[in-house]
Amino acid sequence: MTLTAGAESDAVASAAPLQSVYRPARPVDLLRTVGVLRRGPNDPTTVIDGPVLWRAVRTPSGVATLALRESSGEIRATAWGVGASHALDTVPDLCGASDDDDGFDASLHPVIADSARRHPSLRLTRTGQVFDALACAIIEQKVTGLQAFGAWRHLVSRFGERAPGPTPRPMFAAPPPAVWRSIPSWAWHRAGVEPSQSKTIARSAERGASIERALLASPDGPARDRVLTSLPGIGIWTSAETRIRALGDADAVSIGDYHLAHEVGYALAGARTDDDGMLELLAPWAGQRQRVIRLILASGMREPRRGPRLAPEDHRRR
Repeated sequence: MTLTAGAESDAVASAAPLQSVYRPARPVDLLRTVGVLRRGPNDPTTVIDGPVLWRAVRTPSGVATLALRESSGEIRATAWGVGASHALDTVPDLCGASDDDDGFDASLHPVIADSARRHPSLRLTRTGQVFDALACAIIEQKVTGLQAFGAWRHLVSRFGERAPGPTPRPMFAAPPPAVWRSIPSWAWHRAGVEPSQSKTIARSAERGASIERALLASPDGPARDRVLTSLPGIGIWTSAETRIRALGDADAVSIGDYHLAHEVGYALAGARTDDDGMLELLAPWAGQRQRVIRLILASGMREPRRGPRLAPEDHRRR
C-alpha cells in the first residue's frame, strides 16, 4: 500500500516513540538546566508539565518532540516524529554534558558559594540550534519580556511546524531560516515586532547555514562575537544571548541588558551598578561568568524594585 503525503505524516506522528536513558556523570537539575530555554509560560517550543519537560525541535531529519523526566539520577527521554533519533542524541548536551566548570571557584564570594551549595546540580544547557537562538534573541532586543514572549509565541505558532506526539498542549518547532525569510511584513506587524528586528532576522536567515558553521567552529567567546556581530543589526547583547542558548557558553555576559547589571551589582556588591561595574565584579571568574550569573539568578537574591516596571510600548494601529 502506498501512503499519501498526509497519511504518511499521520503514520509517523502516531508511530511508537523512541526511548533512551541518559545517566549523567554528575547529578542534573533538569528543570533549572533545560527549563531556562523556555521563553515565557506559553512558549510553543518548550513546555514544563509537572516533572516533565517537553521540547519541540527541528532536526536534520525533520521535526521531533522530546519529553524529558528526571528519575533517581537518570534522565528518561522519549521522542516522537521523524527526527526522534536525532533528538535523543541531543539529550546529553541539553542536560549539560558539555558543560565544563574546570577552574570555577565558588568560594570567591559568599553569595556564589551559598548558591552553588544549594544548587549543585545546575548545569549549562547547549541546544546546538544556532539560528533558533539567534532569531529568538533578535525578537527580544530592546523590548520587555512580555512583548518578546508574545511575539515569539505568535510567530512560531503561525509559521513553525506542529510537533508530533501526545504533547500536553499544541506545540510547534521554530521555523527554519527559509521560512523566517518569507514571513510577510503584516505578520511581523501583527506580532508586534519592529521593522528593524524583522529585517535583521530576514538578513540573518540569508546566511543561516554559514553562520551556524562559523559559530560552531569558533574557538572562544571573542571569536563567536566577531561572527555574530558581523551581521547587520546584531550587537554584543544578541550575540551573548545566542551563545548562552545554542552553545552553553560558560563565559557569555549579556552586556546592555536592562536588568542584569543591577542584579549582579546588588548580589556581589550590595548596590546596583552599570555594565562596566558588572564586568569588574565578574572579572575574578573570567571564563565562567555566565555560570556566576546563573547562580546569582538561582539564589533568589533580587534588588528591591525602586519604581514602576518598564511599560510595554505598542505602536500598532488598532
